[in-house]
Amino acid sequence: MTAGARIERLVTSGTFSLDGGTWDVDNNVWIIGDDREVIVVDAAHDADVIAEAVGGRALRAIVCTHAHNDHIDAAPELAERLGAPVLLHPDDLPLWKQTHPDRAPDAELADGQILAVAGVELTVLHTPGHAPGAVCLYAPKLTALFSGDTLFAGGPGATGRSYSHFPTIIESIRERLLTLPGDTVVHTGHGDPTTIGAEAPHLREWIARGH
Repeated sequence: MTAGARIERLVTSGTFSLDGGTWDVDNNVWIIGDDREVIVVDAAHDADVIAEAVGGRALRAIVCTHAHNDHIDAAPELAERLGAPVLLHPDDLPLWKQTHPDRAPDAELADGQILAVAGVELTVLHTPGHAPGAVCLYAPKLTALFSGDTLFAGGPGATGRSYSHFPTIIESIRERLLTLPGDTVVHTGHGDPTTIGAEAPHLREWIARGH
């Protein structure tokens, strides 16, 4: 791991709502940086707790891996409090507007874009499927992937609701994630981390079977 740069994990609790249903969820909020500056990945549920964890450090950006409400509900409040821009891939604007109709993101994420913090570069990988504008962030110096809800320990993210598509998420994982080094730690949007190497065998089986 790069000297000074580290990964911090918060778990916040709230609800996920889509297609008329609501479910209780626990979300991972990832803070990447050092003692001076950080990036927050997915400002979920509780701006107070996230702001406390950031502390006196400069918040450079709030990165949304996708725009399901449980990943973005605290983003505008956190942005206002700490003076940071909210970044989202434009393909997820329809989902964003369901939660924040009167407040747009501050800037767009694009495939291949580089975000830098504390001497670490994070590459934006557009990985649609769970949501049209879903992205992962790959930080090779940290041997880390921040996967949002694209990849979990045990398989791909859910694709049974609006704006999702199973063949698309499988293609995203095959083309963008299985090509990463096997020791890359996958920091997920919910639940425990995994590695690319741990997930690769059964993901390849699903791809070979065509589902």
